Amino acid sequence: MTSQHFLPAILHDQTLYQGGGGRVPPYQIPRSYRDWLLDPDSLTQRLIRESGGEFRVELLRQGHLSTTAQERDALALGLRTWPFLREVTLRCHDQPWVFARTVIPTATLMGPARALTRLGTKPLGAVLFNHPHVRRGPISVYRLNASRLSTVFAHQGLLWGRQSLFYLYDKPLLVSEYFLQRCPMYLLDQRKG
Repeated sequence: MTSQHFLPAILHDQTLYQGGGGRVPPYQIPRSYRDWLLDPDSLTQRLIRESGGEFRVELLRQGHLSTTAQERDALALGLRTWPFLREVTLRCHDQPWVFARTVIPTATLMGPARALTRLGTKPLGAVLFNHPHVRRGPISVYRLNASRLSTVFAHQGLLWGRQSLFYLYDKPLLVSEYFLQRCPMYLLDQRKG
C-alpha cells in the first residue's frame, strides 16, 4: 500500500473523553464500547485473545513524515519537525480490525529506543507493555469519519478511536488506535440493528 492513500491530516470530529483532565465525562461513550476504548492494558493482547491467536500486523508506511496539528500539540513539537511516524493495521482472521498510528519524536529515539524504528511487523504493544521503563498517560476517546484516516477506510463511516501518550525513559510517543468496523467492539450494536 502506498502512502498516497493516506490523508495528511486526521481531524477528530469531537473529543468525547479527555482522560485525566476530566473535561468530558466517560458516560458520553456508549456503554458497549467503554470496555474497549478505556482499557489501559495491551490492545495487542486483547486482539490476540479475541481472535484465538489469528493476529498479525500489516505495516502500511513508516518514516520521518509530517504530522497533524493535534499530534504536534500533544507532543509539544514544532511546526517544522519530522518525527518518526508508523501506520499499521492490526489484522485478525486476516481482516483489518484496528488502524494504528504512532508518532515518535526524534528526541525519544535516542539510545535503545531507536529499535522502535525497526519493528517491521512486530506489534508495538509487545514492546511497550513489556518494557520496565514505559508508562502510559491518560486515554482520550474520539469519534471521527473514517475518510479522515484514509481513502482505504472511507467506506466505513463513523469510527471510534483513542489516543494516549506513552513515556519511554520519560520521553513521549503518541499512539492512536482507530477501531475499524470488523472489530468485535461494534458487534453488540450490529446485533441490535
